[in-house]
Amino acid sequence: MNIFIITLVIFVIIYLLLNWFAKSSTKKVAKTIRSAVIVISILLALLMAFAGRYIFSLPFLMMVLPLIKTKAGLTLLQLLRIWGLLRVLKNYGRFNFGNINQNNNSQSISLEEAYKILNLNPKKKYSKDEVLKSYKKIMKKIHPDVSPELSRLASIVNEAKETVIKNIV
Repeated sequence: MNIFIITLVIFVIIYLLLNWFAKSSTKKVAKTIRSAVIVISILLALLMAFAGRYIFSLPFLMMVLPLIKTKAGLTLLQLLRIWGLLRVLKNYGRFNFGNINQNNNSQSISLEEAYKILNLNPKKKYSKDEVLKSYKKIMKKIHPDVSPELSRLASIVNEAKETVIKNIV
C-alpha cells in the first residue's frame, strides 16, 4: 500500500476522533476511553496468549531479521556481522575510531586474528576456495565502493585474507 494513502487514512481517523472528542460531553468521552482501554487490554492479552509464543520466538525473529533492510541497503543480520567484525578488530587494537595514533595498525596480523576477522575457526583446516568465499562474503558488505568510510576496514580484511592464504599454501 502506498505510504501516501496510509498517511491520509491516519490523518482522517485522527480528524474524526478529535472532531468527536470536541463535540461530545466529558462523561461520554471518559466512558468511551475507559471502555476502549478495557477492550484493547483484553485483545492484547488474547493476542499474547495465543500468538505471542510464535511472534516473539527466536526462530520467528531470525526469519524476519534478514527481511528488514536499513537505509544503507544492508539487512540487520549483516549489520550485526559488521558489528562483530569491528568488535574483533577493536579487541586486537586494529581499528579504533577517533584514535589518531594508528601504530597498532602497522603491525602484521597474526594468524589467529586473521581467522577471526574472516569468521573462520582457527582449529579447522580450510581450502583456498573456502577462505575466498568467506572473504567475498565480508567484502560485499564493507567494500569501499559500497561505503567509502569503510576503506580502512576493507584493507584490514584484505590483509587477513592474505595472511590466511599464505598459511594454507
